[in-house]
Amino acid sequence: MDEKEFIQQLLNPKTQNEAFQKLLSDYQRPLYNHIRNIVLNHDDADDVLQNTFVKVYQHLKKFNGDSKLFSWMYRIATNEAITFINQKAKRNGTTSEAMQSKLVENLVADTHFDGNAIQLKLQKAIALLPEKQQLVFKMKYFEEIKYEDMSEILGTSVGALKASYHHAVKKIELFMTKD
Repeated sequence: MDEKEFIQQLLNPKTQNEAFQKLLSDYQRPLYNHIRNIVLNHDDADDVLQNTFVKVYQHLKKFNGDSKLFSWMYRIATNEAITFINQKAKRNGTTSEAMQSKLVENLVADTHFDGNAIQLKLQKAIALLPEKQQLVFKMKYFEEIKYEDMSEILGTSVGALKASYHHAVKKIELFMTKD
């Protein structure tokens, strides 16, 4: 079934529930992974994922097909994750950058994180990047999202995304090789 047909099923009250169940089963894991890469904490990622699907459901009628459904949902998930981190930082009276660093430190105690010392150091390096570079690096490196899809999701040109990724890689390489 093509995407237009699927969207029609999502909008049709008679087929909506079944279509939304398919949407959940198809996108729950990739969206969870995307959100988890941003918020780092399993429980927070679950909360943000739930909020994302609520927003997707609420705004399906406004989806105009200018982008792929996948890109539109990733944009919602990205915005929800960033908003979550910013609100969490505000509640704790800190910056979102400081919150990212704290979340990386908390990974050691996270039972859902099965990384080793090198992966932890990589997360620390990523946390030091500006927000846009973090997003681009995580989407390209961990999720292998194509620049064209990333461009739709983040609303940034492919050239700018490639430059952000290049700068992020250089900073991470520098961080990883020091000591």
